Amino acid sequence: MAGRSSAKRISIFNHKGGVGKTTLTFHIAAQLSELGKRVLLVDSDPQCNVTAYVIDNEVLDDLLDHSDDDNGQTVWSAVKPLLDVSGPPIEIEPIDLFSKLLLAPGDIRLSEFEEELNDYWRQCFQRKRSGFAGTMALSSIVNRLCREHRIDFVFYDSGPNIGPLNRAILLDCDYFIIPVAYDLFSIRALKTLGRTLHRWITDWQTVKDLAPEGTYLLPGRPRFLGYIPQNFTVYRGAPASQHSRYIGQLERSIQSDIVSVLREVGASPSKFSNKLGEIKDLGTLVAASQREGVPVYSVSVGTQAQRTAAKNSFRAIAQRIIRLTS
Repeated sequence: MAGRSSAKRISIFNHKGGVGKTTLTFHIAAQLSELGKRVLLVDSDPQCNVTAYVIDNEVLDDLLDHSDDDNGQTVWSAVKPLLDVSGPPIEIEPIDLFSKLLLAPGDIRLSEFEEELNDYWRQCFQRKRSGFAGTMALSSIVNRLCREHRIDFVFYDSGPNIGPLNRAILLDCDYFIIPVAYDLFSIRALKTLGRTLHRWITDWQTVKDLAPEGTYLLPGRPRFLGYIPQNFTVYRGAPASQHSRYIGQLERSIQSDIVSVLREVGASPSKFSNKLGEIKDLGTLVAASQREGVPVYSVSVGTQAQRTAAKNSFRAIAQRIIRLTS
């Protein structure tokens, strides 16, 4: 196949749930598209959260009902031939959402693909081409979409776990961003996250050395772009006391458990930005956004000042991502 496209592939990743990962992914992608970038959202979570967020239930039901058909249009439809041993991944057509934002729809049956990924991984260590084809399947699908649609940024929306599907996704990414909350659980999760990424990157270097000549390979070294605290309350312009007491601990843990650990495998950023921005608790705007399928700054509730402040927060993060990845 053709070489890797120039699109920057990013995952907003944390194996800890409840940190607003899907909401953050959607809004940063939306802001990048409004800033003139062509963006592809890849719903690689078997729970289909971002797909359910942005398209009508009837459309999603139709996609899932026909994902096994020859002309199925979900990410599962694309990888299914590999599992059926009937051929390579097939082409799917992304959904145009708005502006320059496109979506490769998710599918609950991606869980079946994830079950096979552990076997593909083992086959890579046995130098079997089938293992490399399976491990690289999602990347090759995304690569084709990037070339056909002239994509600038890819955002994977993945589930909150450290399973084999997220391993394949993170190893395909150029960068990753960690969403966090100002709480003890987020701080504790960083140690596991850093060591897991270190292991994945190290193992992949071994796999790359075993690959048959001419094999399309994942880059295998996602660089830490920064972290984004979310969903905290504000009192007199600053995080409330129940959140502020964790700020220093969180920053120290980012340095010790992420930056220092990944420096050992060359995955700490050359332009380290630490905190990319922060998103305070947006209250009813998020629920309305999910209900209406539009960004929080386009919903029909809240005040104009609230919507504008929310938009400015996401836009500042998107602008910083552009600068740091250019």
